[in-house]
Amino acid sequence: MAIKNILALVVLLSVLGVSVAIPFPNLDLRYYKSKCPNTESIVRTVTAKYVLRQKSLAAALLRMHFHDCFVRGCDASLLLKSPAKDMERDAIPNLSVRGYEVVDAAKRELERKCPGVVSCADVLSLVARDAVELIGGPWWEVPLGRRDGRISRKSEANLPSPFAGIAELKKNFADKGLNSKDLVVLSGAHTIGISNCGLVNPRIYNFTGKGDFDLSMNPSYVRTLKKRCKPTDFRSPVDMDPGSAKKFDSHYYNAVAQKKGLFISDSALLNDIDTGFYVKAQVLTNGASFNKDFAESMVKLGKVGILTGKQGEIRNRCAFVN
Repeated sequence: MAIKNILALVVLLSVLGVSVAIPFPNLDLRYYKSKCPNTESIVRTVTAKYVLRQKSLAAALLRMHFHDCFVRGCDASLLLKSPAKDMERDAIPNLSVRGYEVVDAAKRELERKCPGVVSCADVLSLVARDAVELIGGPWWEVPLGRRDGRISRKSEANLPSPFAGIAELKKNFADKGLNSKDLVVLSGAHTIGISNCGLVNPRIYNFTGKGDFDLSMNPSYVRTLKKRCKPTDFRSPVDMDPGSAKKFDSHYYNAVAQKKGLFISDSALLNDIDTGFYVKAQVLTNGASFNKDFAESMVKLGKVGILTGKQGEIRNRCAFVN
């Protein structure tokens, strides 16, 4: 069946409420079985070397994967760099992205064992999965066979904003083939990691320009944040999930339900029937389905805008095109 006919069928089934997986040519769980059979174990070994020594890297690597996939698709274009500082990684939202050394180290080891075979895009997808699992999060199968993009533009790094409302967020995700459930599930990645006072100060000190705070926030949480973030402090770190920022679990939804979402985009999840229901369901069930849901949404994210077959290339070094 032609791809365009398959996609038309997918759209029809989606309208009818039927869940269906979209097939991707040349993307396979055993893609490297004969070409580089130890790909996954090599990546995991390298990732563990870094993450077990510095567990905060798990959140950073997960964020890196998300930022890559949301611009030009999961093609490792975020990893490219240039002296002109005009690549994706040079855009303001990506200046705080870190963990490149983990991906580079895994790629170097793969090049030593299987030169010119494994793409940086696949390495990044595997590193993100392994980093999450290494700190106690879920594990998921990663279909492989992505190719690396040759284009990276700073101007294209239009990522979902932490200041976005629910309508904008849903559109951001829909544009990538991801639905409301994926939005609320992947927002759960905020259960780990940190942000900074600069991104929260406007909400707690001068939300409407009158020296007030965002009324969608819990007043007690605002007081706590003010102790951490003084009016002129834009650099101090702030936990994304207050009380549970180092553990991958469903506690993030408890925080959101208590109006303790750090970003406007976190609080916005309560402003939609579907995402709000999911938040409340995870609180009531103590996150019974979160790990499974997160794994499924990560697989979907990893298929956004992929290059396969003869598209793109297999980079020798992740930071530079061949």
